[in-house]
Amino acid sequence: MVSQHGIKLAVYLISSYFGDLVAVLISPSVSRNPNREILKSTYFSGFGAAPKVVTLYMALFDNIIHHMRFPKFLEIVSQEFGKECLEILEGLLKHALKALQYGEWGSLSKGNCSAEDAVEISFNRLVHARYVERCPAHEPFLAPPEEETGVKKKGSKSAKVTEELTMEQRALAAAAPMEALRFLVETYAETDDNEQESEENFPSVAVGEKRKQIDSKLDTEAGTKKRKKEILWRANFEEFVRCLRNKACIANVRTRFDDGAAIVLNAILEATKRSDTKVKIEKSVPLSVNSIFEEVMKSEDGRTMTLEHVRVALIELGCHLPSISLDETYSIDLKHIIELAQNEEVESIVLKRYGREAYRMFRLLSKAGHLLETDKIADATFVEKKNTAKILFKLWKDDYLHLEKIVATGSRQTQFFLWKVNKQSLWGHALDEMYHAALNLRIRNAFEQEQGKEGMFLVELFLKNP
Repeated sequence: MVSQHGIKLAVYLISSYFGDLVAVLISPSVSRNPNREILKSTYFSGFGAAPKVVTLYMALFDNIIHHMRFPKFLEIVSQEFGKECLEILEGLLKHALKALQYGEWGSLSKGNCSAEDAVEISFNRLVHARYVERCPAHEPFLAPPEEETGVKKKGSKSAKVTEELTMEQRALAAAAPMEALRFLVETYAETDDNEQESEENFPSVAVGEKRKQIDSKLDTEAGTKKRKKEILWRANFEEFVRCLRNKACIANVRTRFDDGAAIVLNAILEATKRSDTKVKIEKSVPLSVNSIFEEVMKSEDGRTMTLEHVRVALIELGCHLPSISLDETYSIDLKHIIELAQNEEVESIVLKRYGREAYRMFRLLSKAGHLLETDKIADATFVEKKNTAKILFKLWKDDYLHLEKIVATGSRQTQFFLWKVNKQSLWGHALDEMYHAALNLRIRNAFEQEQGKEGMFLVELFLKNP
């Protein structure tokens, strides 16, 4: 569910990039429900004819927020591939709303990639790295609710999965191209018939010139004889976010442990990436210790590490020594690393906003993972009971803690207050606060820029009319 300030940030971004008219159009769909209808087209038919067709449009909140990450996406490509690939990606991000075909990539660059072959090579590198993917289908079809109900009655596993997915998730899944086609760059070789035709029609023309004339003729032919297919491409946000996630995990491990653990984690993630296997958020793909060690040796900092250093780092990362077997394999619990990083971020916010005593209480409850009574929290954190209750209620009021009240009846009625950290709701609250901060910074930046323009205008006016 999209948070309140996330909605406001998304609408503000759309207004900044595409104007107020577009922002008004998507605002209802984002603010009330991601699946709310913006435009509804209904086709009625007579008795016994096909059912009505309803067209729904929805705003993709995550894709809107990704606009703020574009500079980071460009930095990734610049560091990994250089200027030519950077220009292609930059052009793609700027023309994201345009129908982009393969032949248009050269025009998206700033003109420095003059050779068509150079553009093609750079484009292929981006696709091979999965930074660019084929666009999904623009009109995915979803089965009517009546048909879904009929399927659910059969009790199949697919019916249970369909029931759990939202309409937005189902639409995105239906529109996504097959994994085998998602990153496929088709090459168009001439057939034997075309080669024979070239010999008959262009017998005395040089080979290079002959190919250009054949290409020109084939491109002008209509229907099935048209050689180049119209395939649309776009930036793959999923891969860029994965890169940013991996960098954040490596930085967190380096801070909590040392450079050795960070080098080993980076090696595992790089080896998994090159093996063309998608890394899941929960766990990385199992790799043999020899494969990990070989990847560690490829980095300049990792060449000083021994195999035993790698094994020690794996244990620090939460990988226990496997049972005796022919294949010594390890996998990293990425979900655990991400959760630790999230804990540290929220604990830092609590420390800065509420003080050290509140930080100790929050950290105690976060590690405990269950309900604790006020007096026990006071004893464990060495804080006076009166101040403990005051701080806990302040954290609860600001949605950082979960509170349960228990009334014990006996000779006299006693009320106990039990506290815990509900991490799922807490992450959503912390994210909403980040969206709020990002929105305030953008509004403030826009205000400062506008004030600067007005100031420059007054200075120029004064210089012209002293």
